[in-house]
Amino acid sequence: MSTFTNPLKQRLKDSSSLFGLWLSLGSDTAAEALAHAGFDWLLIDMEHAPNDSGHVESQLRAIAAAHLPSEPVVRVPASEPWLVKRVLDAGARTLMFPNIESAEDAARAVRLTQYPTAEALDGLRGVAGVVRAAGYGMRRDYIQTANAQIATIMQIESARALEEVDQIAATPGVDCIFVGPADLAASLGHLGDAKHGDVLNAMTRVVDAADKAGIAAGMFAMDAASARQYRAAGFRFVALAADVIWMLRAARQAIQEARS
Repeated sequence: MSTFTNPLKQRLKDSSSLFGLWLSLGSDTAAEALAHAGFDWLLIDMEHAPNDSGHVESQLRAIAAAHLPSEPVVRVPASEPWLVKRVLDAGARTLMFPNIESAEDAARAVRLTQYPTAEALDGLRGVAGVVRAAGYGMRRDYIQTANAQIATIMQIESARALEEVDQIAATPGVDCIFVGPADLAASLGHLGDAKHGDVLNAMTRVVDAADKAGIAAGMFAMDAASARQYRAAGFRFVALAADVIWMLRAARQAIQEARS
């Protein structure tokens, strides 16, 4: 990283639209190539993709190598201290936490990203100076500046989370709440039907909670048309599907056209 400043954290505070892409292939080459595509952010998925901490670090390097403003986001599979520590030490500055169901869950996730300081005495992040995030010990002020540059995104994926969404959104240190549409639909009794009226109403509730808290709301869109609809509905942090989805769509279209 060339600077401590996390531009995505700053942009989450304004009214701009932030379009990103899920990285599910576990490929640093794909990550580097897609960093040239113009996305505001690229998410390295550790929950439903074959990415371990080594894959994360290699993809962080690949995205940085593009020297373009696509900010990497890492979705950890759980709020586990050792895992969050590794991802942050590798250089991630924005983390997404899945299946957050209460303000207590959200507060603990935030604590995992924070060094204990006078301002954040309950921080749970362990200190290690010779790591990539700190320039392997060459960035002398990293430990003093890191807390302020970490952005956190909490996923709302269950009926229980929906009941607590106002409190989750208002938790100090939370920068965005992100709907997991498939899991939320399943939790509401509509497995496989993220367009059901109950699910759409739940999405509106998430946007309202984010607006009240002065933070961004996020959503996963399967295509550009859906992304525009979600943006019009108030979601500012929108994933435009995933690398593997676009690869398969383009490949299938090409072979169908060739055979027609």
